Formats: sequence, structure tokens, C-alpha cells
Amino acid sequence: MFENCFPNTLDTTVHYYEKKGKPYTYVITGDIDAMWLRDSTAQVWPYLPFASKDEKLKKLLKGVVNKQAEFVLLDPYANAFYDDPKKKSHWSGDLTEMKPGVHERKWELDSLCYVIRLAHGYWKTTGDKTIFDSRWRKAMKLVVKTFKEQQRKDSKGPYKFERNGVNPTDTQCGRGYGNPTRKVGLIHSMFRPSDDGTIYPFLISSNMFAVVSLRQLKDIFSTVLKDNKFSAECDKLAKEVDLAVKKYAIGTHPACGKIYALEVDGFGNSLFMDDANVPNLLSIPHLGYCNLSDPLYRNTRNFSLSKHNPWFNQGLYAKGIGGPHVGEKKIWPLGLVMQALTSTDKKEILYCLKTLKNTHAGTGFIHESFHVDNPEDFSRKWFAWANTIFGELIVSLYKNNPRLLREKLPR
Repeated sequence: MFENCFPNTLDTTVHYYEKKGKPYTYVITGDIDAMWLRDSTAQVWPYLPFASKDEKLKKLLKGVVNKQAEFVLLDPYANAFYDDPKKKSHWSGDLTEMKPGVHERKWELDSLCYVIRLAHGYWKTTGDKTIFDSRWRKAMKLVVKTFKEQQRKDSKGPYKFERNGVNPTDTQCGRGYGNPTRKVGLIHSMFRPSDDGTIYPFLISSNMFAVVSLRQLKDIFSTVLKDNKFSAECDKLAKEVDLAVKKYAIGTHPACGKIYALEVDGFGNSLFMDDANVPNLLSIPHLGYCNLSDPLYRNTRNFSLSKHNPWFNQGLYAKGIGGPHVGEKKIWPLGLVMQALTSTDKKEILYCLKTLKNTHAGTGFIHESFHVDNPEDFSRKWFAWANTIFGELIVSLYKNNPRLLREKLPR
């Protein structure tokens, strides 16, 4: 499975080319010919450790950074794009400002965070500072501008989104602006990383991710670019959002005690659930927001992986986190992988490995989701993000706990 999954992004989803000597890499998500900002980062992230030893791979990764910056400059509110800047989407009827070259325009806060994560990770891994050219710097300043717009302190901002005649998770209420919020410093996100609409627009896991990303921007602009003014702006915004998370995102669950809510509105309303897509509450240490041992995170993690989470499903073949995107009785292998990546418990990690091994329906690849009572009932045969993050898990275990990979897994 590792041999199938780990190179899947490189084998099947990458189009590399150069313009005026500058590398660009278009990375499709798999069975959809479009490049998601989130997916493309997650798809290539596990290859970063090898970039310094392979010049072609290094250029390919640099090309992803350049392509993402190009997309951000086209539209910072879009989540997915085409390589052809003239191509029009079949979603062009959405009630939002659709541009040619944009596949879908769902404002997902995590999309821009993933762009920062890749650039920062590439620099830290390779030491290559040439990615921080004028266009990249312009894109990052647009990112921070967008974050501030979506705090909506002075107005609702320029973004709204509605989609007619579809699943209600694919649109937004409030004439496209979502449910009302009290402006407390948190950043609105109209959609989750699952591409499902938020109920309360302050998506906490993505706001946590934004805190990490803004601190990474501060690091780049102070250390490399010597732009202390913008660095201070990033630092100030990170502190504001972090303070708001700590003040408004922690609630008391009747069965689980103090935990993070997935979504809040600033008025005191909270949504206690977790979704398998990353960033979710389960993943926040993996993304750098807190430590695995943080007591509040441990409590939240226990909630996420329990029957108290409305989207935790259990059946004959598996138990794990799913989400409204695919409905009840289905779980996402992404959730199982992240469960293992955020665990130090041998039995828990082995359970995740065993389940991933026993639920690929004979394909040798990881899918978007599968039914807990019938793994052959799965969605998305070709989903590169899931394949590559499975490879990331195996590489991580090989590096940190190789004995687990020698364990005989029961069927």
C-alpha cells in the first residue's frame, strides 16, 4: 500500500513546466481536474524532507509555491483553480464573483494557511530563499488583507456565496454571508476543509491554523525579508486571533467537560462536533498550534474520537470520524491517519494501521470515505491527498517508531 500511495501525487497528479525560467507546478486533486490550495500543499508536504537530495523534486516543490501564489493573486477567496486562466467553471452560476481560471469559490480560511505552510516548510527544509520574490510577497500581503477583511469589524466584506438547487451544505444562508456573528477578532470561514458550509462562521480549527500561519509569515518577513513593519502586522493579528480563540472557543460539554468547539458565533453559541478533514480539532498539534500533551487538547481529542462527537461512526469494520460531506455510517481514512499521527499509544496506532489495511477494498489505495459496515462502499477511487498522507504516516513511523511497522497486524 505504501508503494502505491506515497508516490501517487507524483505519479498521477503533477504537471510541471517553466515560464521565463521560473518553475510552476499544477497539482490536481485526483479525479477532479482542478488544483485545491489545501490539497496541493497536503499532497506534496511529505516530499519536503527529500527535496535537498533531489534537485528535480526541489524545483517541482518550488513550482507548487509559485503556482499557489499565482492563484492567490487571481482570487484569495477561491479554494480551487484551473491551470488554464481562461477556463470557465461549471460552477459559474454560483452567486459570487466567479473569474475565469477559478474552479470553485468557497471561502475556506485554511486554504490560505496551507499556502503559507508550504512556503515556510520549503524554506526551512531547503534553505532556499528565492521563492520569496516580489509576486510571492504581494500574494502574502493580500492573504493578510483577506484575513482582516474576514474579521468583518467594519463591514461584511467583499465576499458572499450562494449556490442554487443543491445540497444545503454546498451553500450559505444569510444571503451568502452566513449566520450572524459578534465581531470578536476571530476570522470568518464560510466553508470547512471538507468544502461543507459552516453553521457558525468562526471555524475554530482554521482560526488556530491561521495563528500558526501568521507566526510563520512573521518569521519569514523578519528573518529573510527584513520587513519589520509587515512582520509586526502579522504578529499583532496572530495574537488577536489567538486571544479570541482562548476566550470564545472553549466550552463545557455536558459529558466531556472543557473542550474546544469546532465552530462558534461570538454570541455564546457553540457547535460541539469534529469533522475528519484537516484542519480539524484532532489535527491541531500536527499543524503546530499546541502540544500533544496539552490537557485541553487531550480532552478535545477524547471527545472527537468518541460517541459524543455526532460524526464519529462505528460499525463492523471500523470506527472513526466522518462528516456531513458523505453522511452517516461513513468515515474518512484521513481521520484514521490523523488519529495515528497524533497518538503516542502503540495499541491505538496499530488499530489505525490495521483498519487502513483492511478497508481499502482490494484496491491498494486510500479513498475519501468508506462505509463502516462495507468497505467496498467507498467514495473517490482516486484521491491523492488521502494516498499521500497515508504515505506520510508510514514515513513518520519508520523514522520515529519503526518497530510498529514490523508488528503483524491481525485481519
